Formats: sequence, structure tokens, C-alpha cells
Amino acid sequence: MPFSQQTIDFLFENRLHDSKAWFSEHKGDYTRVVVEPFTEIVNALAPTMAKIDPEIICDPKKLSRIYRDARYARDSVFRDEMWFTFARKRADAYVGHPGFYFAVGVNGMSYGCGYYCADSAVKEAVRGMILADDECFKKAFSAYNKQKKFTFYGELYKKNHFPDQPPEKCEWLNRKEYGVNYFSNDPEEMFSEKLAENVARDFTEISPLYDFYVRAEQDAVMLGKK
Repeated sequence: MPFSQQTIDFLFENRLHDSKAWFSEHKGDYTRVVVEPFTEIVNALAPTMAKIDPEIICDPKKLSRIYRDARYARDSVFRDEMWFTFARKRADAYVGHPGFYFAVGVNGMSYGCGYYCADSAVKEAVRGMILADDECFKKAFSAYNKQKKFTFYGELYKKNHFPDQPPEKCEWLNRKEYGVNYFSNDPEEMFSEKLAENVARDFTEISPLYDFYVRAEQDAVMLGKK
């Protein structure tokens, strides 16, 4: 089944009650209107992800937990947004890889590609490829400029660290975070039967950006900086 208004309503009400007892009583609803639609879209996107990178994991069981981490969420128990990350297997629980993600919450849906948190070695490799006009960067640059849906997330450094570079490169070079995002709260788009098809098309369109980040990751490892 696709996502529906019931998905949003459940996430909102569960967060409003913020009660383990209430959640336990309505766990069947959670499975039906949240877990099952996520399972469906993850499985539907699996063939596309395999074409982009065969090492990407598409196991619906890896869906984010609805419980928040008690160490950092003293004011609440539950999330009002759920997401799935399409990425390679982690060798270290604290080391992430570039990936794709899809999220649904009370405010709408979002999906995109990039890093949750890129380390300094990867950032150095990314900037090196940009400054060298690496072919992988040029493909990513072209793919981003051709599409009209995704925008960069995260802030730019207040100071331009590359004043001698053209503005279009500085937009990439001065990023604090690496990735692009698309957001929508349009019910017709969120609850469409063609949602998985649309996301698959968009992920394919932006996949050169993923290839660029993977290459930066590899370069950082080869240089012994990661």
C-alpha cells in the first residue's frame, strides 16, 4: 500500500500522546500505515539502487526506529518522522558512507543524496577533485545543474575560502555539509501510486553526485587520511 493521510495522522497522534502504552495499543496501525508503505517503497527502489551501486543495502528491516534515543531526547519518546537510508554496509557504527535517503513525517516527505556527516578527509578529497576539474566532479556538476528538483542542504561557510575560484565552484567548495535534498508536502505527490517510480527516476538523475562522493571516499582512503 502507498503512504496515505493515515501515515501522517498516526505519526502526529503517536507523537502527541508520546506514550509507550498508547503505541503498544496501536502497534498494528503503525505496522499497517507506516512500516508496510516503507517496506513497499524500499523494495520497489531496490532494482534502481542496485544499478547505481550493487553494494547499497536495501533491507526494509533497516528502517529508522520510531523510538528516539533517550540520551538526547529527554523531552519525548517518539519521532514524528521516519526514514530509510540507502547506503553501503558500515564497517564502523560511527562511520557513515554517502548514500540516498527517503523520509516521511508530519511536515511532509523528503529525499536526497549525500552525507549525514562527512569527515575532514572526505571534505579534503572533495575539494581536491573540484579544484582539479576531475571528470567525476564535472559529471556531478552537470547532473546537478540539469535538474530543477534538488537543492544543496546545509550552510555555506561565512568566509569564502576560495576567492580565486568562479562562483559556481565556490557553491560546492564552501559547503559545511555535502548533499542535496528535495522536500514536498503535497498530498498528491506524497500519496501517489507512482511515488516509487518518481523517486527512482530522481535518484537515477542525481546518481553522478553519489558517484562523486564515493570517489572522494575512495581517494581519502587511498591517501591514508581516513
